[in-house]
Amino acid sequence: MAILRERPYCNHNFLVDLGNGATNEVRAGFSEVSGLSAELEVIDYRNGNERENSLRKAPGVSRFSEVTLKRGVIGSTDLWQWFKSVSDGNVERRTVTIQLLSEDRSAVVMTWRLLRAFPMRYSGPTLTASGSETAIESLTLVHEGLELE
Repeated sequence: MAILRERPYCNHNFLVDLGNGATNEVRAGFSEVSGLSAELEVIDYRNGNERENSLRKAPGVSRFSEVTLKRGVIGSTDLWQWFKSVSDGNVERRTVTIQLLSEDRSAVVMTWRLLRAFPMRYSGPTLTASGSETAIESLTLVHEGLELE
């Protein structure tokens, strides 16, 4: 349940559950979540005999953006295995949960749920011999619904 306060929460304390109930293990330790958005298609309509020369607006179909999860490479192949399973025709849809935590990590202050999600893209890290950055892998998910609480 969302916890309301006057000062906005910081965005750096969050948990991700890929549909397996594990949020505190290292495999669920993501460094970035992006793309949590939804929009409504707008339908324009006008009767041909209307006196007013403007369009009416009506809500149409809901659309949900792709959500990208990024984490440092830790030697786990769980993201790749889920992607590979879907690409082989075994579409395993999951409810993915993202929870924003308070600064002291004592409470969940907001929760986003991606309904019937599955991976559409896996990206491995960029490897550079002269670099010193963390190797990052990412998984992009598509989903059929977004719930907020």
